[in-house]
Amino acid sequence: MEPASSSGTTGNRQMKRWGPIVGVVAVVAIGGGVLVATQDSDKDSADTAASTTAVADTGATDSTTADTTPGVVTYPMSYSQAVEQGLEDTIDWGERCDTSTGRIATPDYFRPECYAPFEGDNGGATAPGVTADEITIVYYEAQEDDLVTNYITSAIAVDDTNADQFATMAEIVRYYETYYELYGRAINFVTYEATGESTDDVSARADAAAIAEQFHPFAVLNGPDFTSAFADELAAREILCIGCTPGQPPEFYSDRDPYIFGLDGSSIQKQTHVLEFLEKQIIGKNAEHGGDAVKDKPRVFGYVYLESSAASADLAANMSAGMEAMGAPFAETIAYELDPFTLQQTAALVISRMKAAGVTTIVFEGDPVAPRDFTTEATAQEYFPEWIVAASTLVDVTAFARTYDQEQWQHAFGVTQLAARINPVNAGYFANYVWFTGVEPPADDTIAIFAVYPALFFAVLQYTGPNLTAETFREALFASAGTIPAISAPFLTYGDKGYWGGVADYQGVDDATVFWWDATATGLDEIRREGTGMYQYVDGGKRFLPGEWPTAEKLFVIDGAVALYETAPPGEERGDYPSPAG
Repeated sequence: MEPASSSGTTGNRQMKRWGPIVGVVAVVAIGGGVLVATQDSDKDSADTAASTTAVADTGATDSTTADTTPGVVTYPMSYSQAVEQGLEDTIDWGERCDTSTGRIATPDYFRPECYAPFEGDNGGATAPGVTADEITIVYYEAQEDDLVTNYITSAIAVDDTNADQFATMAEIVRYYETYYELYGRAINFVTYEATGESTDDVSARADAAAIAEQFHPFAVLNGPDFTSAFADELAAREILCIGCTPGQPPEFYSDRDPYIFGLDGSSIQKQTHVLEFLEKQIIGKNAEHGGDAVKDKPRVFGYVYLESSAASADLAANMSAGMEAMGAPFAETIAYELDPFTLQQTAALVISRMKAAGVTTIVFEGDPVAPRDFTTEATAQEYFPEWIVAASTLVDVTAFARTYDQEQWQHAFGVTQLAARINPVNAGYFANYVWFTGVEPPADDTIAIFAVYPALFFAVLQYTGPNLTAETFREALFASAGTIPAISAPFLTYGDKGYWGGVADYQGVDDATVFWWDATATGLDEIRREGTGMYQYVDGGKRFLPGEWPTAEKLFVIDGAVALYETAPPGEERGDYPSPAG
């Protein structure tokens, strides 16, 4: 497979420098959902030993397809499969398994089924980076002084260092080695820091080559947020990578199958949710959530989007066509570039044009920093429209929204693929880390962002079985019915599950929810900082798949809304197991 040309960035030097910020993988609130690669077929019996893990017959002859010969233990074998065959009492499941539930003995609600401890010949070197004794994986991190990343995170004062993240990741990997079945193999865990900026195609491709040649890994976790060159090079070298590229069109992944997988939903998938929400709840009504000058006027829509790559114009055209088809064409459409040196001047132009066009409702599809300038300028021009967040990455995070002009943002609402949040001390990756290690993670601000990569990787790894290759990994991932549906975590599936028009999905999150900004609410943000202003999740964060969005609007209705669950929602409570750290 030859490397293709990069599709990461285009345009002038400033655009090249600051790149497609929208490519940041924002899985801040995914929580523990991707700890499970398989879904119990009976949602009401997720904790019972008789629950059935979805295992599809892929037609393969290797170990990704479980042999259900009665009386024979084959691998992989989940606890429920053992129950089906009457083998559960013949297998020594070990201390890592709670045989009363058939799931691993950790407190996380999303803990997976136990898998039978492996005995026998695992096939040895089944793939590059895999031997009979170990699997080599590399964790990639951006440069400590990366301009773009630091520009974004400085807005919310994130102070985790690369060393903090590396140390935290090492303990997360140890957690999975302790509780997940790896079929006789240990993890050779390697960390790698980028040599160039995260927008630089050349250094990204060179880093991928260096990783391949120095470490010969089976898989890489994470990658540059602002260029696809890194993923492209890894795929050309037949190395698996999870979360290593900003969102790309479906054909990018299918052309590089079976090597590249994402976690966040694609831009088109997010637009699909936004358009359905607008059609069913917003279009054809008055702007009742705006300021006095626009309130109760028939909605006139404007569209502001980040122009960051060659795909930006196509995505904008898709959004515009969708609005026109619903009888609500945009009265004004403006693209902007994220350039810190000109953003204030851009904001003045954007706001004046929206105001002149009589726009009551701005649909925003962009980065998490620009709204700070846009909202400040709108207030300066005494213009208070509705702001609709179009599932925009990190704009839907409370920590960022607190940096926006609050007179403006009190009129904000929209769609997010993030989940209703739980106090991280009581659930999710932060809580899991403390339970396992006995101490808080060194990367206490950002653990929920990067912990999703090993969560997905290890869940699929034990589901794949001893015959580990990129192809069997993909087969196992596509065969899975997905994560456990929940309020506190997005629902992820891969392959063609019928949600996206028959197109194979390589990117994960499928559902979304509605939220609105409560400028008076107080509580913790995503990095555990107390403050004023929080996103409220409608109906407690109830989530919807494409085609499921309701017509009833409950925006700015406090009854039933949730800003932060102190403990897990009913039915998603954590288990009670003693900490291995004492």
